[in-house]
Amino acid sequence: MLRKFSILAVAALAATCLNGLPAAADADGPEQIPNGTFDTTTDPWWHTGNLEFALTDGRLCTDVPGGTVNPWDAIVGINDIPLVKDETYAFGFFATGTPAKVARAYVQLPVDPYTQYISAAPEVSVSGNAYTYTFTSPVDLPDAQVVFQLGGSAEPWRFCVDDVSLRGGAEPEVYQPDTGPRVRVNQVAYLPKGPKNATLVTDATEALPWRLENADGETVAQGTTEPRGVDASSGQNVHSIDFGSYVTAGTDFTLTADGETSHPFDIKADAYADLKLDALKFYYTQRSGIEIDDALRPGYGRPAGHIGVAPNQGDTDVPCQPGLCDYRLDVSGGWYDAGDHGKYVVNGGISVAQLMSEFERTKNAPTAKAIGSLNIPESGDAVPDILDEARWEQEFLLKMQRQDGMVHHKIHDENWTGLPLLPHLDPQKRELHPVSTAATLNLAATAAQAARLFAPYDSDFAAQNLTAAKKAWAAAKANPALFADPADGTGGGAYNDSNVEDEFYWAAAELYITTGENEFKDFVLASPRHTADIWGTGGAMDWGNVAALGRIDLATVPNNLPGRDDVRESVIAGADKYLATVEAHPYGLPYNPATYEWGSNNLVINNAIVMAAAYDITGEIKYRDGVLESIDYILGRNALNQSYVTGYGEVASKNQHSRWYAHQLDTSLPNPPRGTLAGGPNSGIQDPVAQAKLDGCKPQFCYIDDIESWSTNELTINWNSPLSWISAFIADQGDGAVPAASTCKVTYTVHGSWPDGFTTQVTLENTGEKAIDGWSLKWSFLSGQKVVQDWNASLAQQGATVTATDVTYNKKIMPGQSVTFGFNGASAPGPNPVPDLFLLNGAACA
Repeated sequence: MLRKFSILAVAALAATCLNGLPAAADADGPEQIPNGTFDTTTDPWWHTGNLEFALTDGRLCTDVPGGTVNPWDAIVGINDIPLVKDETYAFGFFATGTPAKVARAYVQLPVDPYTQYISAAPEVSVSGNAYTYTFTSPVDLPDAQVVFQLGGSAEPWRFCVDDVSLRGGAEPEVYQPDTGPRVRVNQVAYLPKGPKNATLVTDATEALPWRLENADGETVAQGTTEPRGVDASSGQNVHSIDFGSYVTAGTDFTLTADGETSHPFDIKADAYADLKLDALKFYYTQRSGIEIDDALRPGYGRPAGHIGVAPNQGDTDVPCQPGLCDYRLDVSGGWYDAGDHGKYVVNGGISVAQLMSEFERTKNAPTAKAIGSLNIPESGDAVPDILDEARWEQEFLLKMQRQDGMVHHKIHDENWTGLPLLPHLDPQKRELHPVSTAATLNLAATAAQAARLFAPYDSDFAAQNLTAAKKAWAAAKANPALFADPADGTGGGAYNDSNVEDEFYWAAAELYITTGENEFKDFVLASPRHTADIWGTGGAMDWGNVAALGRIDLATVPNNLPGRDDVRESVIAGADKYLATVEAHPYGLPYNPATYEWGSNNLVINNAIVMAAAYDITGEIKYRDGVLESIDYILGRNALNQSYVTGYGEVASKNQHSRWYAHQLDTSLPNPPRGTLAGGPNSGIQDPVAQAKLDGCKPQFCYIDDIESWSTNELTINWNSPLSWISAFIADQGDGAVPAASTCKVTYTVHGSWPDGFTTQVTLENTGEKAIDGWSLKWSFLSGQKVVQDWNASLAQQGATVTATDVTYNKKIMPGQSVTFGFNGASAPGPNPVPDLFLLNGAACA
């Protein structure tokens, strides 16, 4: 009866650590704690059976055994504490910990669900400190509990407490975020030849002077601000600052205006090279079913979670919820979805799809570069690391498919668990939840994409995915309206979605690209989502809105869909919409709804991905610049003046909601790894921490970097996936210089094909004004096609990518002249479309 399972009722409010008396002494109401000073007795305080009380120097002390798992495994408490609705209380105590440990102090409902009206997690030290908190009771309650939860430590420790006080009549504390200097910048970096914008918060209505200073304090640029009026998303009167004319690289620049100086930032070409990798490295430490090697991620090593080793009850042999099915499945592996231990197909679907699309972009986009090493266990094999990481999740998705082709929606704990809790210590029973049409179509889409991308590296795995995709498609067609229950939210999120028209479209698009089959072509062309305006005023895509995934892949991955040019134009139209939003917004973000949604940061980035896709299609620099300005918001140019990516920026999120990146609650645990995106402002403020501190917030202010604020500060696999995609895009832009105009043209003709092969002729024309003296031409096949014989050029292949280099007699190509070469290839399952992209000596041809 004493344990707290549900994180949905946690409330943490304003707190101050003092060296003097608790602030409860400042409240004028009567004392509610019958014995908080422990002068002669510990009565009427109680403890769990694994503790004993001792009076030491007028303090209540207890030795807490090591080896407990949950905070509630060792508790000191007192019952029958009266609370009055709408009364503001001051709660305080003095505590020590030997050695120093995090204790949890709650005023709570004494029965399930143990709703907490004040939640605190101070790190109590050997010398001790006084702690004070205020909260307003939302209920009349004659018998509340005050408890100290002390469990969860591997080692034993001693806890002492004194001067416990709870008094009414306190003044409510008003939360004021520390927003730092009023000049808001991208705290990481701007590209030297890219756009550079900042926002000034000021009462002034007239233009103001600004100056840019380098690391030596020298003024290197100056100008005047542009007044923008009151920004509805923040409630602030703001000015814009454009310092894009300054193009010299350097570090530790600052921007000064209206007597305020910004946080420092860099201007350099390689500024996003680390983030490109760190945002992807996030996934290794989210893995389930494998030991996380501390040598690969120092400070993040941990035993494998959920491999059927006690106290875990999964995931190698998992039953369905009671009465649902008579079978059990091995659903080990995959990524933990967020800060809990659940694994959800619809969240995993968009996540793995965006990782695979990030890789696929390296085959089809003019500016894309190789991803690089992620330092994971598979590094060094013949497969790109990003695909190895994606495979870890894709294999889990395949395991969630039952024999008839339908896919279970999710697998997670029977009940919610508390924080912190490492995966291997989770004692909860694991359960499979019902199959759903949405989950089944997610597998159809990702497996179809995996089939073409893994074909050059593992043809058996590719074939397994294609079989699963087709089986899932047929099952979804036969069961088009099996929806997840919105009430199925005990122990994990519901992730319910009652409109799967977009999932059908996405799955059909991926299956068509991979197979070229008429069934999928016809479905795509007939789908209302194919021609609809899917570019929402909020976000273009998220786990419940996936049509854009299919539309963008149809536009950017080679295929022979009738009317494909119209598809590409529709993506450009979506980018125009988001670019207009960027240009109109004084904080320069491509997202401007009246209220911000849960996970707004991922919506901002997904909208930027639409602009990035338009840039890849058109080469028009305005779309690229829209992306670069959008990332400024994520990295500090926002109302809160903070970066939402851990480890990036002078002030950055670091306490995202997580059971194992829980340093805020247990200092022996780490913060989230570098490159972890926080969910960001959420006008709904559904968690009690946010409700207590952010009530009435303007959209941009509806965020707090607190581990218990799961509605504003969650981390998830489907939020880091767009971050990794867009970080790679930005890193690929170099110093931001405008690419040179094309000086070549390629004609690629498949002259004939037979069941297991084809022959192709390639003509490379010099359309420039200078001779080409030595050439290398690169392109990629859609899937598992392979070169087997060449002539008039030397061809080499790595994965799906082919590089043709000159031979002695055709090394030089004069302006207006061309060379022709050819090859025979081995076919692969599916179509063999003409590549969209050819790179001559690294530059795109027409």
